[in-house]
Amino acid sequence: MYREIVFGWVGFFALSSVNGTARGQDLSSIEQLGKMLFFDDALSTPPGQFCAACHAPEAGFTGPTSAINARGSVYPGAVHTRFGNRKPPTAAYGGSSPVLFYDEDEEVWIGGMFWDGRATGWTLDDPLAEQALGPFLNSLEQNNPNAFKVCKRVAKSPYAGLFEEVWGPGSLDCLNDLEGTYDRIGLSISAYEQSSEVSPFTSKYDYFLAGMLELTEQEALGLELFESEDKGNCAACHPSQPGPDGEPPLFTDFTYDNLGVPKNPENPFYDAPRKWNPAGADWVDLGLGAFLARTEYADMAEENHGKQKVPTLRNVDLRPHEGFVKAYGHNGFFKSLEEIVHFYNTRDVEDWPAPEVPENVNTDELGDLGLTPEEEEAIVAFLKTLSDGFILP
Repeated sequence: MYREIVFGWVGFFALSSVNGTARGQDLSSIEQLGKMLFFDDALSTPPGQFCAACHAPEAGFTGPTSAINARGSVYPGAVHTRFGNRKPPTAAYGGSSPVLFYDEDEEVWIGGMFWDGRATGWTLDDPLAEQALGPFLNSLEQNNPNAFKVCKRVAKSPYAGLFEEVWGPGSLDCLNDLEGTYDRIGLSISAYEQSSEVSPFTSKYDYFLAGMLELTEQEALGLELFESEDKGNCAACHPSQPGPDGEPPLFTDFTYDNLGVPKNPENPFYDAPRKWNPAGADWVDLGLGAFLARTEYADMAEENHGKQKVPTLRNVDLRPHEGFVKAYGHNGFFKSLEEIVHFYNTRDVEDWPAPEVPENVNTDELGDLGLTPEEEEAIVAFLKTLSDGFILP
């Protein structure tokens, strides 16, 4: 029942904005088209599953169901007995992620989308667009048999005219230009996810950077610790200062890291049929390493086992109501900011469960930070300033 209510409300919200209502009146035509696609629950088999089912605005474009987040953290697909294998990452603030590449100087992989980087951008030169196309054909997500099925449903949609208005006459041709049409679907969703509606930079911290308000004493201490190389050192992977041209910080460096996160024993993927998970309960999420093993860079797979993409921290605490549970880590093992900050601080000096992937664990930037309980609380207070929609007093 909850899913039905959400689908109905979100579908109405999206379709009503075509007529200029809600926040959609501020979107460009291509962003509006991307929004229609993002919220269209007809683009799955069976119908009912759409992007916002796992990437909901009210939860910072991540998972919208508190009960799921509180346990396995992995969401069901169009076939509700099938589950993916990871927690949904945010769909916001990903547009600046570069095409996946290996930085020879730093000896790290940078860019791409998905936790494991498999939406590389190598095809469309836009990792975000390639990520948007992935779930449509994933049997554990939107479960469409092929791109033609998706294309035909878009062609029959109320926004088919908008599609050709944006991309030109003949751009929605499922017979003669299926590949191009399908790519344009992904590029449209990418445009929406980069819009000011999804990535608005309206947090308390943004207003602080603009000199429009001051942080509280606790929040300011949290920022100081966040940026300190001697204490929190969080900014090493989650840069918090404006870029060289004044662009607002994205709180990710788009790299990959193995934090030593334990298995989430409630992940429903462990119980998936062997067709989807041949390893059963013994499945191990090798992240970037598993993806590289399927590419020409297979010789670099082992040294990247267990590494997952560094997420943005924007909207890390955004939730629809107090008491709503958000999950943290690629598998949702942690259930609060307090818990994951404490893990960063004490992983190597307290009795935490073993890491899912013991190889390549980052021991340089976390694990024994020496933060006091009060300093942990200050960092959490700062992280809470990163939620969009802050109202100036």
